[in-house]
Amino acid sequence: MAHFAKIDQGKVTQVIVAKKSFFDTFVDSTPGKWLQCSFNTIEGEHINDGTPLRGNFPGVGFEYNIDLDAFIPPKRYNSWSLNETKFIYEAPIEKPEDVVSQWNEETQVWDIKEEN
Repeated sequence: MAHFAKIDQGKVTQVIVAKKSFFDTFVDSTPGKWLQCSFNTIEGEHINDGTPLRGNFPGVGFEYNIDLDAFIPPKRYNSWSLNETKFIYEAPIEKPEDVVSQWNEETQVWDIKEEN
């Protein structure tokens, strides 16, 4: 079995599990096209050392970038830019490690959260 994502106007609208042969007889009259994706592909890497497929395993609302042939999660903040190697949007400054933080779009910094 494989996973397939339905793409309409650059957005993922549905993800299913099916045999490749399913599409030999499947009739879909709704707009868009189906593309195979990999459950094991995350940020451009295959988690089991296999060959990554299309950047990320998509969910509904992901975009499909035809130029990169990759599924990309939604952009969280306007200031974030696309990492074309990992196929994710990233903040303009690196997130601090070993602390709980949240991006502040207004100040363009990571706000450190106090642990209770």
